[in-house]
Amino acid sequence: MGKRGNELHDQILWAATDVFLEVGFERASMDVVAARAQTTKRTVYTRFENKEKLFLAVIEMVRGLVLDGLSYPAQYAADPIEAVTLYCARYLKLLRYQPAIQMCRVAIAEAARFPQGSAQHFDALFVEIHSRLGDYLQTSFNLSEEAATDTARRLLGQLLYPGLLQVLYGVAPLAKSYDSTAPLTESEVAPVRRDVEAMLKGL
Repeated sequence: MGKRGNELHDQILWAATDVFLEVGFERASMDVVAARAQTTKRTVYTRFENKEKLFLAVIEMVRGLVLDGLSYPAQYAADPIEAVTLYCARYLKLLRYQPAIQMCRVAIAEAARFPQGSAQHFDALFVEIHSRLGDYLQTSFNLSEEAATDTARRLLGQLLYPGLLQVLYGVAPLAKSYDSTAPLTESEVAPVRRDVEAMLKGL
């Protein structure tokens, strides 16, 4: 695929993402996607075959964006507790971003129709984050694999509840913008640091 082909491919995916987030899968139209991408419906079908495969391609793109944006705990700081704190704070900030939560809602709504896509989304947003955190805890705190996995699970559970449910159900405000490179504020970091220190300082 040439440069123009890659650009058009990405353009269609971004347009489809917007449409799926706005109206969900069932009400999404390939005509609307094509119009948003400034191309023809025939081109969209040629590249993605059908709406189902386009939806799965969007999920895969979102997976890459999430994991690339969050990276790994070790890249946040040299001090292990600070690295875990900043990694988790960045993760929680992502989960307060309106499009991220809208995609969660779409993936949940389409779980019966597209279990593969929903599983990929769940893996990117939760399973892989847990795995990366567990791996870091194992090496940085000299824990067994089982202990590191359990500690990561308990820490994420504590950090995600009840905030994640509140934003999913629309009872907590969502951020309209998100920049994975912008510095975290003290108000975003402080509550996470308290929970991280309480759980990890005794290890």
